[in-house]
Amino acid sequence: MSALHLIRHGSVAELRLDNPAKLNAFTLEMLEAVEPHCAEILRDDSIRAVVISAEDSRAFCAGADIVAWSELEPWEFARNWVRYGHRIFDRLARLAKPTIAAVNGHAFGGGLEFAGTADMRVMSPGATLALPEAAVGIVPGWSGTQRLVRLLGEPLVKEMALFGRRISAERAFAAGFCAEITEDPRTRAFEIAEEQANRSSCAIEVAKYMIHAAVDEDRGAMIEALGAGMIGQTADRTEGVTAFREKRKPNFPGK
Repeated sequence: MSALHLIRHGSVAELRLDNPAKLNAFTLEMLEAVEPHCAEILRDDSIRAVVISAEDSRAFCAGADIVAWSELEPWEFARNWVRYGHRIFDRLARLAKPTIAAVNGHAFGGGLEFAGTADMRVMSPGATLALPEAAVGIVPGWSGTQRLVRLLGEPLVKEMALFGRRISAERAFAAGFCAEITEDPRTRAFEIAEEQANRSSCAIEVAKYMIHAAVDEDRGAMIEALGAGMIGQTADRTEGVTAFREKRKPNFPGK
């Protein structure tokens, strides 16, 4: 059975892809598990960072399971697979807590897009990246032509999406997409995640919002979240809520 597991390791949560029979290709069940896992991670203040990993050492993720989408009618494919998957990946990309993807093997198509949702990526030396969708007559649908262009740059994304070329870990590192190349990316990702215990979780969350606003990663929501956090600390907010509960006219102190 394919699955996306949420496993707790003290202050670090692990999202682990588990579909080794199909090189961790995404099924609908795996996609559907992302949102509730994200909600659980966000609710638990003891979780300081998230590691995204895969069960199989041969591939981080081979993409979307072709069997899962190939029989869908065009409108179902667009609405229930592409748009749904895009929304799910956006949810993970905008998670308030820092995420590190341990890319232990090849990341193709949806698997590369999944790795692209992380804040940092570490890769094994033999891992490669690819967008092979054109080989089966489709195009990237889970932000491969959007978020990945910001992360990897237009030339590398064109190499993969238009010409079917694979990008090595070394080229991914040179492009800044990969932070480190290591023989054991999962262990290294946990080391990085555990370092977050000595850093301010509030400062990290706000910094992530600010950076995402700068690169237009859900800019509107990021700006409003920052504004809401700021106004939430004011005496005006306290007075407004108190006056509402007491059914009286507020007397805002302007502080």
